[in-house]
Amino acid sequence: MTINPGDSPEGIPAATVVIFRRGPDNGPPEVLMTIRSREMVFAGGMAVFPGGRVDPADFDLGAMMGGSLEPDEAAHQIAVVRETLEETGLVIGLSGEIDAEKARAARRYLLETGDLASVLDHFDWSLDLDQLTPFARWFPKNENIPRVYDTRFYIADLGTGAVEIEADLSENTHLFWSTAQGALDAAERGDIKLIFPTRRNLERLALFDDFAAAKEQADRIPVRTITPFMGEREGKSWLEIGEDLGYPVTGEPLDTVARG
Repeated sequence: MTINPGDSPEGIPAATVVIFRRGPDNGPPEVLMTIRSREMVFAGGMAVFPGGRVDPADFDLGAMMGGSLEPDEAAHQIAVVRETLEETGLVIGLSGEIDAEKARAARRYLLETGDLASVLDHFDWSLDLDQLTPFARWFPKNENIPRVYDTRFYIADLGTGAVEIEADLSENTHLFWSTAQGALDAAERGDIKLIFPTRRNLERLALFDDFAAAKEQADRIPVRTITPFMGEREGKSWLEIGEDLGYPVTGEPLDTVARG
């Protein structure tokens, strides 16, 4: 078996991003979510944030970057840039001459080559990873889950309102913007399904009136790996996380948990 750089026996390195945009009528900010194809092994049919596995090419590009980021961290952030462009058509974490037409062309080029470095060269763009803020890291370490991902979460701000997005229709079937609370309400109605980490992150995101507030909390609370654990409340089994990680809800009855 070939192990990619950054793999460990316990988990597959992955990265995901919560993309903010301004809400209508000065309301709460909206975040971008995607519905994963039901055929996907992990979180099939679930509503999640854009992202995916860190590819070998991401590690290669991260190792070439230099600068203040460790190569492993740079690779995860590069994966966020690549996956977002591939899955949604949005350009984040990049700088250069960028407009909607070039973004569409870059997405097509990326889908053809599968290589973000080639996209950067072709469009004369450069990485601007300061646009990404580390937010969380979730690593379930559960041997009962067929694929265990060690996932780093980031937040980013589009700084705009309406924006063009389009699902890739392979890994994802639908993209939608929603307030964090709106997504939680949709899950309660049964309109969407959420795995445990996504639900906890939406509850945390619902605390913030704007991106600046989310970034302030993310900068203030160091990212520590979150590994859910079994607990008991009032005689019932619960899946729980730590109390000091920035999350307003730290557990859920095990019989209601969706884990992917």
